[in-house]
Amino acid sequence: MTAQHNQVVRVHHTGGPDVLLPEFVSVPLPHRGEVLVRQEAIGVNFIDTYFRSGLYKFPHLPAIPGMEGAGVVEAVGADVVGLSVGARVAYAGVLGGYAQYRVVAADRLVVLPDGISTEQAAAVMLRGLSAHMLVWQVHRVRQGENILVYAPAGGVGQLLCQWGSYLGARVIGVTSSEQKAEIARACGAADVLVGMDNLPDRVRALTNGAMVPVVYDSIGRATFETSLACLAPRGLMVSYGNASGPVTGVDVGVLAARGSLYLTRPTLSTYIATRPALEAAAQELFAMLEQGALRPTIGQRFALAEAHKAHEALEAGTTLGSTILLP
Repeated sequence: MTAQHNQVVRVHHTGGPDVLLPEFVSVPLPHRGEVLVRQEAIGVNFIDTYFRSGLYKFPHLPAIPGMEGAGVVEAVGADVVGLSVGARVAYAGVLGGYAQYRVVAADRLVVLPDGISTEQAAAVMLRGLSAHMLVWQVHRVRQGENILVYAPAGGVGQLLCQWGSYLGARVIGVTSSEQKAEIARACGAADVLVGMDNLPDRVRALTNGAMVPVVYDSIGRATFETSLACLAPRGLMVSYGNASGPVTGVDVGVLAARGSLYLTRPTLSTYIATRPALEAAAQELFAMLEQGALRPTIGQRFALAEAHKAHEALEAGTTLGSTILLP
């Protein structure tokens, strides 16, 4: 390793995209059980904006945002087995991603198959493992059932359309424009509803009055009540994002009134908390990628120093597919 400086993007206090400051710091050294990764691509996700804004709390400040990346092993600490210098690796759910070099616990890294590039991995690890969690574990998507997916042209949304249709479900997307609707259809959505007007009535018409057994809602506050109204009795409301703000003040009696509904707010970290769980999910994700059943798109690439522009685009709703930073 010859680099003397490490470009990072740090947050010294929470706020808008302008608090994302490019800086140079020392290249970190891996300690016991850790690996130094030279990152080739870094994923940008909505959760990064939640930390930056203060909705989610950093362990300390200043802090480096980012939960996803891929690159090459530069050095390994003591007691690391199964990883060596030069290995191509990726991770998801490990804070501190906006950096040229970073250390990661070895048990949080997975080795990339030859057919998957580091850019692909950075675009799909967090989103792909989240999609796996959503369609296999939070709710087991079954052949022939209807599922409702918000933001089907986004990073996770595209993968949910692809994985859901692969499993034989009828995917109904909800999006904001015809351009995004076309992307969702190309990803396997059987029907795409543009706009929120009379959404439950339109879902009722599409399902012959049955409504849907599960709603995957990444929007949050603005769509929560509408999502509940789209569910069949004993249906599952999966609130997995806060694009419009967090859901607060939930009256659980509404769940009973609407037909004994279920509500969950899953986080990926719970589902890949153990090494075997992470490896199993990653293997299934990579298999889907290699056979072409999942086709993640990188809609935007920004230089690492332009992370603030990536956040601006993400929060403005102008991004399509995945967004990555390039160190």
